[in-house]
Amino acid sequence: MGFNTNKGRDLLKIMGMSAVATMAATSIVQAEEAGEKPNIIYIFSDDLGWNELGCYGQEKIKTPFLDTMAYEGMMFTQAYSGSPVCAPSRACLMQGRHTGHAYIRNNGEVGSWYDYEGQTPIPDSVYTMAEMLGEAGYTTGMVGKWGLGGPGPNINNCPAIPTRQGFDFYYGHLCQKQAHQYYPTYLWKNDQQEPLNNSYFIPHQDFPTNEDANDPANYEKYQGEEWAEDKIAEEALDFIRRNQDSTFFLYYASPVPHVALQAPDSAYEPYIGEFSPDNPYDGGNGYLPHRYPHSCYAGMITRFDQHVGDILSLLKELGIDSNTLVIYSSDNGTTFNGGCDATFFNSVGPLRGLKCSVYEGGIRVPMIARWPGKIEPGTTSDLPTAIWDMLPTFAEAAECVPPRYIDGISILPTLLGSPQNQKEHEWLYWEYATNRQAVVIGGKWKCVRNSSKDNPDGNVELYDLENDISESNNIASGNTEICDSCKQIMKYGRVESDIWTLFPGYNFDPWEWGSDPVSVKPSPKNINRSFLYQNYPNPFNKITRVKYYLAKDTKVSLKIYNSLGREVRTLVNKRQIKGSYTSTWDGRNDSGKLVRSGTYFSRLKIDGRVQIGKMVLVK
Repeated sequence: MGFNTNKGRDLLKIMGMSAVATMAATSIVQAEEAGEKPNIIYIFSDDLGWNELGCYGQEKIKTPFLDTMAYEGMMFTQAYSGSPVCAPSRACLMQGRHTGHAYIRNNGEVGSWYDYEGQTPIPDSVYTMAEMLGEAGYTTGMVGKWGLGGPGPNINNCPAIPTRQGFDFYYGHLCQKQAHQYYPTYLWKNDQQEPLNNSYFIPHQDFPTNEDANDPANYEKYQGEEWAEDKIAEEALDFIRRNQDSTFFLYYASPVPHVALQAPDSAYEPYIGEFSPDNPYDGGNGYLPHRYPHSCYAGMITRFDQHVGDILSLLKELGIDSNTLVIYSSDNGTTFNGGCDATFFNSVGPLRGLKCSVYEGGIRVPMIARWPGKIEPGTTSDLPTAIWDMLPTFAEAAECVPPRYIDGISILPTLLGSPQNQKEHEWLYWEYATNRQAVVIGGKWKCVRNSSKDNPDGNVELYDLENDISESNNIASGNTEICDSCKQIMKYGRVESDIWTLFPGYNFDPWEWGSDPVSVKPSPKNINRSFLYQNYPNPFNKITRVKYYLAKDTKVSLKIYNSLGREVRTLVNKRQIKGSYTSTWDGRNDSGKLVRSGTYFSRLKIDGRVQIGKMVLVK
């Protein structure tokens, strides 16, 4: 590893954990017949919770194909995402690192609905899973939501798109914001936009107060002709067909079931009448209204489940089923907005928290692995594993060498039925700058640190996950030695980021490409920088602070917009001299009236460059 773990070594003695010193050198021999490398398919849901599949205990949403995949393979009960939010989970997957080492450690939006697509982009210096497998002879393809950098102002000068990060083929949403709309006007195919037969509309609207909310016809305005998830699934099948005679890696990152609640009528009509209540959702908690929100949410998941079934069926049809490792998981827990009702569906079971939370409901996710003839059917593993384990697992299966600076451990021995040869994590680590939180899990213990600007060391919580999976009993006060050891890991098990810190902040010029913070520490640059201290997604508080530094005298414009792109408040619009500035927004518009709850954007323009910050205000 690229960091000092000696400071945390005493944690092993305190927690009573054990780890196998080496993995079996014969695991590949057990895995492969005649030296043939397996195809690898990694299927990813967006915001699908730990208890939203039938095989994990879901009682209302039908998922027969993923349930069958679990019956035919292995189900993990303590699998973790890379983060409680979208982009960093995907970065952890691509890099094999946790959020204390990965380049992307938080959601960082670039542009608004009206200009550039994309999130904080990964630079050329990041070595991805796709590049590793491509060098091992795999044909690599991705379909679905990327979220690690968009096209920018010039697609020809953007190193962050999938086809420049190791993928031979790509189809889907480059931008997370664009993926909020299941009926976009286009999707990306490699580096070109491919038009869809849909009309443009904003994916954040309230239902008109002068219309009948019980009339399904009044919701037709929120649908289109071509549902993006269906198109993405079709491209996944086509990629498999095209490459059936070669060795391939397919990363299928479905946007389902991330809100907005949008699906073809045929996807959710079978559920209408099944749920009570299923009252209209008016869009007041973000995204788009829907007449039958419970039915739509369930229908979206069932439709995605059918797409997984189509992939498994095609593998059998092509005769490559027994030489294809398929792993399914989710990027984080169930969401809390957009008409999604996690309580109604018991989406995370007994777990605490949802998306945007570092408690178990935000980061513990379903995970299923299937490989006929290699993985014993109907098995369950309680091995603690995280998404950054996928890179070394795929490396071992593909007989290639993973990059040096990773946090993952191959779980191939567990998949192949040799748990005695499985090396285990001494500890797992997460950090989430938005909520100023850091987490360590080791053995049965989970330590959560909640920091603040005034208290950077934070208040520490400790939970016994074996006996308190709901994290309802904080036992930190009686276990100071364990807490102290976890705090040492939180200090020494990470490196500082040039973009995010453990305090809310977004410190990045999106077109000034950075470097890998682990292998190369970037030097400070004499450029304009902004720090957006925002309460996303925390409850509405008194002020939102926007800090920025000017490297020279220049014109500054700082405005607040609502989700429809309408200006709400002008905070700064003048020329300012070189120096540091802090501007605050108290949640009021230019008329002095408090705004309603919802999604808002700060647009900071310095010397012609624009940076967009996102916040969700909940009164």
